[in-house]
Amino acid sequence: MEWLVARMPERDRNEVSASFLLEHVDEAFRAWQDAPWQSMVPREVFLDAILPYACVSERRDAWRDPMRELAAPIVADATTPAEAAIRLNQQVFPKTGVKYSTKRKRADQSPAESIEQGLASCSGLSILLIDACRSVGVPARFVGVPMWTDRSGNHSWVEIWDGERWRFTGAAEPSGDRLDEAWFTERARTAVAGDPEHGIYAVSWGDSPLAFPMSFDGEPSPSRAIDVTERYLAAATPLPEGHGRVRIRVANGDQRVAVPVRVTSDSGETLFEGLSKDERFDANDHLTATLPVGTAFVVEAEGGSPIEGRLAGEAMLVELLVAGIPDETPELASPTVAVDPKASRAALNAMARAVRSGGLAAATAGDWARVPLTEEDVLRASMVLVAAHEAMVRREHLSDLRRGVVEIDGLSMPVWYQTYGESPKSGRSLFISMHGGGGAPAEVNTSQWENQKRLYRPDEGVYLAPRVPTDTWNLWHQAHIDRFFDRLIADLVVVEGVDPDRVYLMGYSAGGDGVYQLAPRMADRFAAVAMMAGHPNETKPDGLRNLPFALWMGAEDGSYNRNGVARAFGESLDTLAKNDPGGYPHEVHIVPGKGHWMDKEDAAAVPWMAGHTRNSRPEKVVWLQDDVVHPRFYWLAVSEPAARARMVASRSGQTISIDEWAPQGALRIRLDDAMLDLDEEVVVVQGERELFRGRLPRTIANLAATLAERGDPKGLYAAEVVVTPAAP
Repeated sequence: MEWLVARMPERDRNEVSASFLLEHVDEAFRAWQDAPWQSMVPREVFLDAILPYACVSERRDAWRDPMRELAAPIVADATTPAEAAIRLNQQVFPKTGVKYSTKRKRADQSPAESIEQGLASCSGLSILLIDACRSVGVPARFVGVPMWTDRSGNHSWVEIWDGERWRFTGAAEPSGDRLDEAWFTERARTAVAGDPEHGIYAVSWGDSPLAFPMSFDGEPSPSRAIDVTERYLAAATPLPEGHGRVRIRVANGDQRVAVPVRVTSDSGETLFEGLSKDERFDANDHLTATLPVGTAFVVEAEGGSPIEGRLAGEAMLVELLVAGIPDETPELASPTVAVDPKASRAALNAMARAVRSGGLAAATAGDWARVPLTEEDVLRASMVLVAAHEAMVRREHLSDLRRGVVEIDGLSMPVWYQTYGESPKSGRSLFISMHGGGGAPAEVNTSQWENQKRLYRPDEGVYLAPRVPTDTWNLWHQAHIDRFFDRLIADLVVVEGVDPDRVYLMGYSAGGDGVYQLAPRMADRFAAVAMMAGHPNETKPDGLRNLPFALWMGAEDGSYNRNGVARAFGESLDTLAKNDPGGYPHEVHIVPGKGHWMDKEDAAAVPWMAGHTRNSRPEKVVWLQDDVVHPRFYWLAVSEPAARARMVASRSGQTISIDEWAPQGALRIRLDDAMLDLDEEVVVVQGERELFRGRLPRTIANLAATLAERGDPKGLYAAEVVVTPAAP
């Protein structure tokens, strides 16, 4: 109490009572002591960032009890102050109904004032989040810049103590499950340390000689401050050399609106696409395109006249006026969703009507295909598209399955399958089992096929034994095999109710050769694979990063050095797994005393495979093209697939990183709301180079294209960004 009174703003000494202070002190101390992370919060941090009853000049309210009642359930099982703060930023604003608006009554509102109006400025939002944090023992403080160096205005946000250091976040602007990411980080890189106008300052109740340089009520600021500019300069991502940013503001009269925006070169080439920011976003938060300095460009938005420009320096603002946009911003579940629900639903209805009359091919025939969708309408659109795909399969492919022969590009693959066990609610498993043989008379390979039908039996699932279309030595290596298996998987998902996340591949002898070859290049199609008694030839295991792989080999199977090569392949997997934690799950069984025939000991691979489910959206993808190339692998696609090209990509929160790249034309990165928050900004980087930053629309066009590629109902992606990484 003595510490607080000694440092309280002078104006408060005649306005707040002793009982008011005692109540705040008691509740603040209780919040600190009750927090699971209490030991992570030093006394000096508690005094400066939990104990204070105010942030800046807001109304002095008794906010701790109501804020604690709101915040405590949200952080009930959080174990660190950072985790608690992230959850509060994600949930407090939807629960209170408070959203950003320049129509709020005043900038420095107390939480109660903001909740009453349902509106707040960036300052009011920050105060609300800080008080929610402090109410449950999370140290938080108010941060702001009086004026950005480009004169675009001021801004306020929040810093959180994570147990070791101060981190930042935008209030009501969570960056997934991460701190230190926000739209203003690039703006902060031009701040000026020590400058009371262009520096970045955190409010402090300590003994700092600095006054907080932002005033909200026309009076001198009552708060002390510390200059934290240098930390933001170090954290900001620098612009790529020779590049600058074009910030785009779209308005209808004096109201900002969210509409699709396209930036093209003077020759018509698309340079950037995104959604402009409406009134739910901070007034200085603009849709931003990163372009080379000197680029001549045209900015277009529906309902407005194109604007031509040329990027002359690091930053410029382009403002467009459009007509025909609703006067009021639509109410959405999340304050960060830049989508018009009415337009989204209209697009969905138009697409559904077109599909009913013209089938799946009509799904993208209209302008609706590129209208941004809400997350809810993505689910509805997906259902319509998948239903149209299923109707096509039953109409065009069912007869092939019934007669047991699938034909593609003049080749025929006889197929036999048997169904075992009861179907789970999620759908049946599918086991594709490849027979042995090779460059032999057709009757030899047919005999091996007949044997494969009886070789294994799962407890549950569809057991499919295809007969290879050719009788060459490389039975299962050739490019047409990939196409046949893609077709069979898609058809059996529809006809036999197979779960596309529970598809397994196995093979014996020459069929084992096929597993070695097909598994890395088709890893995104399978939940697990098992190789029995085969030879890998030239294939490498890099693509198996997210695919459980079982290797079974007789210890005495010395023909073609199968046993020696199998051991070496297993050692390669060991090394890959050691160097890439979380990747390359595998089992290697070198069966003692067995030759090429393992007396069915390898049948143990069947229940082992059945214990795995496909990870179709892994956080890291290692893609090594074979001599048979594919244009798509997991959530990546390329325009010019190249043999033996290798790439590595990973995702963390809202950021996609291209870690390795070999030239394969343009790279398409497919995304959905299961991977990240499509209502927030997505960033694509390659090393220190930023390839893209912006929000990505969910569209019918993306959903339909990704479904058509595979016929995989769990392989649809709502959004896509196209980038061109630099060659090494």
